[in-house]
Amino acid sequence: MDALCGSGELGSKFWDSNLSLHTDNPDLTPCFQNSLLAWLPCIYLWAALPCYLFYLRGHRQGYIVLSHLSRLKTALGVLLWCVSWADLFYSFHGLVHGWPPAPVFFVTPLVVGVTMLLATLLIQYERLQGVRSSGVLIIFWFLCVVCGIIPFRSKILSALTQGKISDPFRFTTFYIYFALVLSALILSCFREKPPFFSPKNMDPNPCPEAGAGFLSRLSFWWFTKLAILGYRRPLEERDLWSLNKEDRSQMVMQRLLEEWKKQQDQAARRQAAEASGKKLSSEGEVLLEGRPRAPEASFLRALMATFSSSFLLSMGFKLIQDLLSFINPQLLSILIRFISNPTAPTWWGFLVAGLMFVCSVMQTLILHQYFHCIFVMGLRFRTGIIGVIYRKALVITNSVKRESTVGEIVNLMSVDAQRFMDVVPFINLLWSAPLQIILAVYFLWQNLGPSVLAGVALMVLLIPLNGAVAVKMRALQVEQMKFKDSRIKLMSEILGGIKVLKLYAWEPSFLKQVEGIRQDELRLMRKVACLHAISTFIWVCTPFLVTLTTLGVYVSVDKNNVLDAEKAFVSVSLFNILKIPLNMLPQLISNLAQTSVSLKRIQHFLSQDELDPQCVERKTITPGYAVIIHNGTFTWAQDLPPALHSLDIQVPKGALVAVVGPVGCGKSSLLSALLGDMEKLEGKVYMKGSVAYVPQQAWIQNCTLQENVLFGQALDPKRYHKALEACALLADLEVLPGGDQTEIGEKGINLSGGQRQRVSVARAVYSDADIFLLDDPLSAVDSHVAKHIFDQVIGPEGVLAGKTRVLVTHGISFLPQTDFVIVLSDGHVSEMGTYSALLQRDGSFANFLRNYAPDEDKEHQEANNRLALEDKEDEEVLMIEDTLSNHTDLTDNEPVTYEVQKQFMRQLSAMSSEGEGQGRSVPRRRLGAAEKVVPATEAKASHVLTQEEKTELGTVKLSVYWDYAKAVGLWTALVICLLYGGQSAAAIGANVWLSAWTDEAAVDSQQNSTSYRLGVYAALGILQGLLVMLSAITMAVGGVQAARLLHQALLHNKMRSPQSFFDTTPSGRILNRFSKDIYVIDELLAPTILMLLNSFYNSISTLVVIVASTPLFAVVILPLAVLYLFVQRFYVATSRQLKRLESVSRSPIYSHFSETVTGSSVIRAYGRSQDFETINDAKVDTNQKSCYPYIASNRWLGIRVEFVGNCVVLFAALFAVTGRSSLSPGLVGLSVSYALQAPWVVEGSRPPAGWPLKGEVEFRNYSVRYRPGLELVLKDLSLRVHGGEKVGIVGRTGAGKSSMTLCLFRILEAAEGEIYIDGLNVADIGLHDLRSKLTIIPQDPILFSGTLRMNLDPFGCYSEEDMWQALELSHLHTFVSSQPAGLDFQCSEGGENLSVGQRQLVCLARALLRKSRILVLDEATAAIDLETDDLIQATIRTQFETCTVLTIAHRLNTIMDYTRVLVLDKGTIAEFDSPTNLIAARGIFYGMARDAGLA
Repeated sequence: MDALCGSGELGSKFWDSNLSLHTDNPDLTPCFQNSLLAWLPCIYLWAALPCYLFYLRGHRQGYIVLSHLSRLKTALGVLLWCVSWADLFYSFHGLVHGWPPAPVFFVTPLVVGVTMLLATLLIQYERLQGVRSSGVLIIFWFLCVVCGIIPFRSKILSALTQGKISDPFRFTTFYIYFALVLSALILSCFREKPPFFSPKNMDPNPCPEAGAGFLSRLSFWWFTKLAILGYRRPLEERDLWSLNKEDRSQMVMQRLLEEWKKQQDQAARRQAAEASGKKLSSEGEVLLEGRPRAPEASFLRALMATFSSSFLLSMGFKLIQDLLSFINPQLLSILIRFISNPTAPTWWGFLVAGLMFVCSVMQTLILHQYFHCIFVMGLRFRTGIIGVIYRKALVITNSVKRESTVGEIVNLMSVDAQRFMDVVPFINLLWSAPLQIILAVYFLWQNLGPSVLAGVALMVLLIPLNGAVAVKMRALQVEQMKFKDSRIKLMSEILGGIKVLKLYAWEPSFLKQVEGIRQDELRLMRKVACLHAISTFIWVCTPFLVTLTTLGVYVSVDKNNVLDAEKAFVSVSLFNILKIPLNMLPQLISNLAQTSVSLKRIQHFLSQDELDPQCVERKTITPGYAVIIHNGTFTWAQDLPPALHSLDIQVPKGALVAVVGPVGCGKSSLLSALLGDMEKLEGKVYMKGSVAYVPQQAWIQNCTLQENVLFGQALDPKRYHKALEACALLADLEVLPGGDQTEIGEKGINLSGGQRQRVSVARAVYSDADIFLLDDPLSAVDSHVAKHIFDQVIGPEGVLAGKTRVLVTHGISFLPQTDFVIVLSDGHVSEMGTYSALLQRDGSFANFLRNYAPDEDKEHQEANNRLALEDKEDEEVLMIEDTLSNHTDLTDNEPVTYEVQKQFMRQLSAMSSEGEGQGRSVPRRRLGAAEKVVPATEAKASHVLTQEEKTELGTVKLSVYWDYAKAVGLWTALVICLLYGGQSAAAIGANVWLSAWTDEAAVDSQQNSTSYRLGVYAALGILQGLLVMLSAITMAVGGVQAARLLHQALLHNKMRSPQSFFDTTPSGRILNRFSKDIYVIDELLAPTILMLLNSFYNSISTLVVIVASTPLFAVVILPLAVLYLFVQRFYVATSRQLKRLESVSRSPIYSHFSETVTGSSVIRAYGRSQDFETINDAKVDTNQKSCYPYIASNRWLGIRVEFVGNCVVLFAALFAVTGRSSLSPGLVGLSVSYALQAPWVVEGSRPPAGWPLKGEVEFRNYSVRYRPGLELVLKDLSLRVHGGEKVGIVGRTGAGKSSMTLCLFRILEAAEGEIYIDGLNVADIGLHDLRSKLTIIPQDPILFSGTLRMNLDPFGCYSEEDMWQALELSHLHTFVSSQPAGLDFQCSEGGENLSVGQRQLVCLARALLRKSRILVLDEATAAIDLETDDLIQATIRTQFETCTVLTIAHRLNTIMDYTRVLVLDKGTIAEFDSPTNLIAARGIFYGMARDAGLA
């Protein structure tokens, strides 16, 4: 280098330490300035160029129009190029004129000139690529300015000392150069306009990150606007930015699905290759090698392939950050050496302090870029996984569905996808931790020599201990997950069947079950918490013990080894660096273990069998036919016997085919086979044309009624109106508060059964398909409505005339109008033909008909004549009958007139907005009767039933913290705080002791009292560890206690909530409380509180130490603290609200998902899978919209807070430098290394035992309304039913039939009057005492998953014989005894594995077991074929002979032999007498009987 600079007067040495280091006024030699210093920026730019160009090629944004800014930048670049050339030509000029300059004066201008030209070209190229702010160039100009500052100073200094300017030309050009570079740096900080041809940004609220400048991205300044907004007012959904294009579900999903498809194809190819390989190999070999595992597609590979680019970027950031973290300990050692050396020039200290600060800031910036990159990648992981699982769930076979309940699949989405998101930030530790450990050990070796090995050995020994604890914790957590799964599953069933639980007074039994599971869960939590305490103890003690052993060994190995400040504190700070990877590794390994379990679960689910889309041939068919099954055999799952066998069915185009047969003979299965939902074992199925499907249990979405009917098609008003009219829905629309814009609750909760079914039929009618598969749509509606629907929709004169219709039905009256009838029994076709042909054939069908329809034909003629006579209005009245339905779901019992009904529905929606529908479940809120009623007019607008989930606003209230503290226990809380204080004190003590020990060395070159020093140091350290462990254990005990109390309060509160609460709150939201929120309380709150305490005490102790060692520092504390608080205030307001928005937008994903899984067959039948995938993507995106700013907010805060921390380091170092005369090196080491870390039963009025003896029921002037302020539903009823009477209750819909029965059970409370049972006022006794003495067979048969025994008798109070007897009487005996498990037959979720009819019979068996004196039947036999119905009626007559029976009847023939019939009309008693007298009286009852053909 010296040769480059030449010799002579202008020449100079390259490096001169006397000039540069050992002086109070340092400077660099001219040669160094002209060569290396000038080349540095150029080297950087040329090195960065290839990577940068490669990046730009892949990221075109469209070009930017030439702006003034761009012109100015280019001009500066050209000028700089000119200045460099001027220098070069000046050198040539000198060469020509005989005073040759040194070679460096030719090389440097050439290099700089070419580089400036390159920079100028780069400015233009970036503009064409659409780059608005260039990081590469900002860094380049910055380096130019920094490298220019030194010559800037030294040229002035030399001119001052010499009194003249030695080289005026170069002097001038340099200052011009410096001014231009500085201007270029300033200009490059401004952004260009957005690119010209960029796709038009339609976003109302695009994410500012995309357009943010380099510096803004580096410091996350672009987030500040949102932080300020969040500080001014709580953020709302509309304030959130839309997602960046590459984060949207659509994009992420496509990439991941493509990769997953590739993996699947590869696996399939490998499998095929193996299979063919096996065929070729001889038999002997096959025997020898045994079966190799079938190759599975690897989901992990697919993920890696999808996200590889962001992964590599994050690795780059992490590597730089790791290397930077080792610079500070080196600087610390220089600083301590400087303090110990009084002769060193002062500027050294300032330089080191400055370097420490710069290094820390760099580290901060890069670390947060890394975190941002990796967390966003985690988000994408989650998005991708949720999308893939959702798409898979739409196509899985029924056998897969049977294995995994909806809850389990939702868990894959919520828990397992979340696991991935949580593990991603740690993934890079796999290579970065070993790297950090190797570097740390290397530097320690340099510092302390071989005695380091003692410390490292201890660390290595502790790893297996940590690992063992982690493994044990993992095992316990897996077990805990199982309990959690079963608890959530049970809760979801309880919420599904809450009404039944209330009617049967079964809550205590289910409460006990949930609490039992919860008990086990808490037992495990206690163990986990204790293990956690042990691992915390290890974590706190490790660095300390390692320091202790290393220093101990170092001091005792050799008398001449003196422990001075530099050695001690540099080692401590290196050990602190070492501590992180060593502690993270076990955690990472356990996290990876957890994630690998999740990965296996997801992979297993994604590799499950899918429905075969080719199972039904949709393209070709014999002309003239719409549906053909040729020798078809079908099963629900490969391991079950076939449900349908050897079917041969042909349905001509446009025919109406009825499918009949007894309960459980495979009628619904036949339709599923046609839809392709069953697995085909043999045969062929042909079905040509689009399909509409009406399932037996209507599937209703949680959206408006109109959306339910349109089901994704465009609105055609005429066709829509026609569909509603045909399905008799117009009358309902008048009643619903918002007409067809009324929001339907989850599972159609605010519609009656009949309305749900009619909406389902209307959806089919509107779809205008070619083939209609109708699974018994008429059983859920009243008989005359069924007739209307048949005539107007299904029958030969209906809307669907001319379409192909396959109708499963129990109603015989419709059979004569069908084209032909298929009779099924036991899974095969027993007879088939036209109605008249089957009658003549005299088979089983004909016999069945003769028994049930003696005068079927006569009745038909009558009915037709009558219909011709009656005018339209009458029919309207008929319609209305079923409209409000007695298929009550409490939200729609029969209010008196439409007005009342409308008002009631409005009130209901108003109620849901004020009652318990609030987002936070605060145990204290009960829905009091006195709550103010929203006047009906105000409520008109709110026809939304399910209110949006509300988020709390503003700060978390102190009362919430106080509640949690109370739940933990106040003494416990106090003890924890004190223990933490003690621990911090011990830690400071240990470090101060170390500092004093190191200062002793300076006095005397040997240390004397080594063992005494070591002993005290050890004692203090161990004390600290013990205190930590104690506080962790105390916290664990407190946390578990709190978790128990809070869950108990939540559960008891929910079990006691009134029915109306469950009707207006989606079950998904309640479940979210029980799963996510309880999980937070269980597993996250306690550790978070410990971390909070830890950080709090750490910062306090840091301040104490620094102030004690450098008192001057106290001056800076105040401004720093203010800055810190200011940033923190901004952040908390915003991030808290973002977190809330995130958890609110999470529920809809799961609600929509479980809705999809339950309705997947309908979605597939209508061909709507793709639309639903899009809806799911949109819901996930909404959730990510609040996640993304939350991640950014953490980075924003992190950079600002760490900047404050870096300032603390800077000031600690600076004050140490200024006050070095009075400071000991030990104290400085201490100060700086610290700164571097930074009433169901009413007692007293219980009914007498054996009550009610007679079963007398008396209503006295009884009136009831749904809520205060609404009109009465029953008005002034007075009647008396004698013990043992059988009373039928009939009346047009809306007359109050079901309300009457609900009043008996006190699900509705009296407005005035009272009900007496055997002379006892029911309002005076506890709900459970009342309900357990009455029996109801409700309309919707609901079963819970568990054994049949549990479903019949949850409290276990009846004997085996009693149960079998009950099953015998309810005609289930043969079915149950044919099951291998007998009474322990497992019912699946909701009783899905029994047919609807069988479930109804189970409900009957419950009633038979209870044998109470009063039995209420709520149209209990709608879903059963007539034969079974007759058997049941006979059973009821014989078994409940002495009991009082109240029956709400749709089929009048069931009550014609009752003692009396009560006819209700508009909530009052119209007629009450025996059936014969009523018919003779020719009143309302006579009209109804005549309609039914009974009079």
